Formats: sequence, structure tokens, C-alpha cells
Amino acid sequence: MENSMRTRTVLTRASLLALTASLANIPVQAADLGRSSIYYKAPPIEPFNPWMIRLRVLGVLPDTAGSSVSVAGAPSLSSPRSGLSISDQAIPELDITYFFTKNVAAELILGVTRHHISGNGALTGLDIGKAWLLPPTLTLQYHFTDFGALKPYIGAGINYTAFFNQSAANTSLVGLAVTDLRISNQFGAAVQFGFDYMLDRNWGLNFDVKKLWLRPEYSATVNNTIAVTGRANIDPWLVSGGVTYKF
Repeated sequence: MENSMRTRTVLTRASLLALTASLANIPVQAADLGRSSIYYKAPPIEPFNPWMIRLRVLGVLPDTAGSSVSVAGAPSLSSPRSGLSISDQAIPELDITYFFTKNVAAELILGVTRHHISGNGALTGLDIGKAWLLPPTLTLQYHFTDFGALKPYIGAGINYTAFFNQSAANTSLVGLAVTDLRISNQFGAAVQFGFDYMLDRNWGLNFDVKKLWLRPEYSATVNNTIAVTGRANIDPWLVSGGVTYKF
């Protein structure tokens, strides 16, 4: 009986050793090792370039309602019915944009316009003169990035308009002629909205609208003797469209 128990013990140990050896070589282990050796390549990260430029056609549309005219010694011409009319203008315009983040950017627009100034109301028909405007405008923008190729934005900022090459018309109307003209440079507020529609990673189309509050003081002389002063409520809309390039 003792020999029989020893035999069973030996057989049991042998069975355990055989089972251990079998488990050590089962296919599951080979499969697990095979899966652990698979590697996936991370997608490339595109470098972020903060610069964007646009070349646009810009329409400058003054809104001169509320301009004031004060004529020394001529109360009828100083009435609220007297005012100024400033011509619309279309020009090429360059815009430079710098992105601080993918959503926040600053935009500077550059361009010059030449406008013809005439009277309205009691001054209708009076040719006042011409002036060139340099109106650089700097805005801080927020760009929305959740609409795919469409990239809308809003912004607000400041404008500084410099008036240069001013000239009086010196054209007579019922005995009156503007012989001197001076318009003061002026700061003003600006707001904007617009969008870029990107055709690919670099190129896109742009549409943009800005409103400026621009109300410079001016002075003029009529017939070399009559002093005229007032405020020109130019308050233009700037409407533009063109091509975007994102570096």
C-alpha cells in the first residue's frame, strides 16, 4: 500500500509538471506577444504660422448726416439744413493679420482714398474741395474655428485718419467760392465683422465690413474773407472683398 501511494504521488507530480510545460507553450502566449509588437505612427502636427495677408478691393462709403456748418456773418448758411457731402470711393487695400492664438488676432489695414467734398442743404451745388485720406485701422479680432472651411470673425479697435493734399475748389456759385480748406486729423472707434472661406490650407476668399466713427473738425474760407468752421461727420462704412493668404 505504501508503494502504491508513492507511485500516485510521483504520477501526480509528473502530471503537474506536464501541465505546467503545456501552459508555458500554449498559442495564446504567442498571440499576446504578437499583438504587443504592433506600433501606430502618430499623425504629423502642422506648424502654426501666425501671419496672414489679404489683398482686397475696399469701398469707402461716408455717412455725412449730422455734419455741421457755421458761417460767420451768414446765419442762413449756418442753419441745420446746411451740411457736407463726401463722395464714395473704391481702392485696392492691403491687410496684415497676426494671430496670437488660433482664435485671437490683430489686423491692420492700409490704403489711401481721395474724396470730393461738396455742400448739401442750403449749400447744395457748392463745390468745396478735395482731400486725400490715410485711414490706418487696427482691430483686435476673435476668429471662430468650428465651421470647417468657413472662418467667421468679429473685431473692434481704433482708427486714425490723416488728411493730406487738401485743396479748396475755388469755384464760384452765386458769388460764393471756397478759397481755403483745412481738415484736422482725427482718431475714431471701429468695429467689424467678416469671414474667410479657405479653399485649401493657404488660400481663401474674404469678405469684410467695418464701421468707423470719424468726425473731424474743419475750417474753410469763402471769397478769401468769410470764415467757415464745422464738424464733418464722415462715419464711413468700409466694405471689402478679396483674396486671403495664410502662411
